[in-house]
Amino acid sequence: MMSRFTRRDFLAATFGAAALTRLGAQPTKRLATDWVTLGKSKVKVTRLALGTGTFGGRVQRELGQEAFTSLVRHAYDRGIRFFETAEGYRGMPEMLGIALKGLPRESYTLMTKYSTPGSGSAPGPKIDDFRRQLQTEYIDILLLHCLRPPTWENDYRSLQDGFSEAKSKKVILSHGASVHGLPALRTIPGNQWLDLMLMRTNHNGTKMDTPDQRDVEALGNVDEVIAHTKKIHGQGMGVIGMKLCGEGRFTKAEDREAAMKYVMNLGSVDAVTIGFKSAAEIDEAIDRMNRVMNA
Repeated sequence: MMSRFTRRDFLAATFGAAALTRLGAQPTKRLATDWVTLGKSKVKVTRLALGTGTFGGRVQRELGQEAFTSLVRHAYDRGIRFFETAEGYRGMPEMLGIALKGLPRESYTLMTKYSTPGSGSAPGPKIDDFRRQLQTEYIDILLLHCLRPPTWENDYRSLQDGFSEAKSKKVILSHGASVHGLPALRTIPGNQWLDLMLMRTNHNGTKMDTPDQRDVEALGNVDEVIAHTKKIHGQGMGVIGMKLCGEGRFTKAEDREAAMKYVMNLGSVDAVTIGFKSAAEIDEAIDRMNRVMNA
């Protein structure tokens, strides 16, 4: 009697598991083109963004408008709906605005960056310029660009106040910062103003944060950067990774593979931005991200 009962239970469990599988209860695959929410900002982005700032935008700028528009449209057609630029990427906000013209505004997310330390004046007029350049009524994400000093919170108080005012008017939907250097990064955990962070992240420290406030060629401290990243993410900030390909220095496929595998499986990086110059690079990054996240 006991053996028949055990067998019946076994069969029920087996068929039940099969039924759950048919109903889609198996683990969901993560994809590069999935929409994810950036922490408390509530802003949604695709996991992979097209960046326009390789070597200050020179690489994308030299494509020319026609080729750059084709690149952006290829990314869009492949499902990348997150595009980023910056005030400091000369000419790129205008080129990106032209490339996106005609596409439904609600179908993609825009991120741009306000250069620091700035002029000290209220940022409102410059934010209006950004919107004109990008041909948009609103900007989803606006960052303080390139934080370096550990005193940035006091130094850039007027900029933060201006960003907050713009957010209250829905001219921007969220605000955050990009960090360059451990002195600034060490001040980020616990900050209540930042909605999200743009962090330099890869597997071996290339073009990542060092104790210097300047950008230097020394390898960054991966362990410390990632420790801060996990803490920041755990506190509710969205985290976007940059320098995933070492600012183009990872010319070998195995290095790009190692970086993508490391960053996308940390559990504390929501999305990443990569500066592409060809459709083939976009296709490779999408395929690689899809693979390493589901290996």
